[in-house]
Amino acid sequence: QVQMVESGGGSVQAGGSLRLSCAASGYRISINCMAWFRQAPGKDREGVAQIDSDGSTTYTESVKGRFTISRDNAKNTLYLQMNSLKPEDTAMYYCAANHRGCGGSIPRSRDYFPYWGQGTQVTVSA
Repeated sequence: QVQMVESGGGSVQAGGSLRLSCAASGYRISINCMAWFRQAPGKDREGVAQIDSDGSTTYTESVKGRFTISRDNAKNTLYLQMNSLKPEDTAMYYCAANHRGCGGSIPRSRDYFPYWGQGTQVTVSA
């Protein structure tokens, strides 16, 4: 049973930074495509960034230049470095994973990912 546990959320002022982590465990087949999604109250869950096993990345337009997704395969851990945070970044952030690769630069929808963490809250105040 694949388990994914996020950490690192919190409350910051606009312009601040946070680093999210997601530890994956319990799998026998390699995890290839990993991603961060977020969901604000009353809104749909949206993709933020994804990273393939070869390190290739894709970002949603609103976070380009501010967020960086990375992974440490030896530690089975996914990261999201968030800089220059804005109030509109406030949301519950979820990590997601698939044994299959991301398959290119096209952002994968939430339906592509069978494994999810429980979420970590990020709140950015003006």
